[in-house]
Amino acid sequence: MADAWTTENQPSAQPTADRVALLGRFLPLVAGAGVLIAWEGIVRYFQVSKFILPPPSLVLTTLVEQRADLFGALLVTAFVTLSAFFLAIASGIVLGVLLTQNRTIERTFWPYAVTMQVTPMIAIAPLIVIWVGLDRVWLAMLIMAWMVAFFPMLSNTAIGMKSADHGLRNVFALYGASRWKRLRWLQLPAALPFILSGARISAGLSVIGSVVAEFMAGSGSARGLAYTIVESGSMLNIPRMFAALVLLAAFGLSIWYVTASLQRRLLRRWHESEIAQEN
Repeated sequence: MADAWTTENQPSAQPTADRVALLGRFLPLVAGAGVLIAWEGIVRYFQVSKFILPPPSLVLTTLVEQRADLFGALLVTAFVTLSAFFLAIASGIVLGVLLTQNRTIERTFWPYAVTMQVTPMIAIAPLIVIWVGLDRVWLAMLIMAWMVAFFPMLSNTAIGMKSADHGLRNVFALYGASRWKRLRWLQLPAALPFILSGARISAGLSVIGSVVAEFMAGSGSARGLAYTIVESGSMLNIPRMFAALVLLAAFGLSIWYVTASLQRRLLRRWHESEIAQEN
């Protein structure tokens, strides 16, 4: 009876966990607000020129006043980024699965995948632009952004496919499961956390790849955020440059949070990396 009374009257740990989780969501906002306030105060106190470091208030004003041009540039960058991201996901998963189905195929083609990853983009960007033609620079940008985001998906998928428990592999073999059933019910579920982790990495790299690709292809060819940054720098319009950087960072952060939320939703019920910890 005493044990039952103690259990019933013991304060629940759930409200405390909820408060901690809520606090964790607001801490980044509080830290960001503190940085912006300090930035504004330092710039105004030391009278730093706007050509060196504009205050956040001026960056926000520029973003509002020139929102049509800036958000138009964001759409161009977003199109290349998302296209390269989804292409990297599809091709990385398919090729990662195919490579791990046969040792000979994996040993034959894996060095070429690594070579594509370690080759500097600046070295092959002019060739890609020439091959696709100057009238299709957007395609060259898409290819370059895809090349940057592709390898993490391929690598993580391949590692995940090979991480399936060997004991379970033996059980499937004992019961005569077909290759498709092993793939569907064993290897793909085991690889899912690795695939989602690769998607989070590729999400950030696709943003970087699209901006770098626009720099390499020529900023005047596609008027995205990279073009806006270069143009603003050449005209010493530093507030506009910062506004473009803020949009670019917010866009990249949004993609990362979407992929992180998807990972939590798919793994929170069964994988150790997302199950709520008691301590």
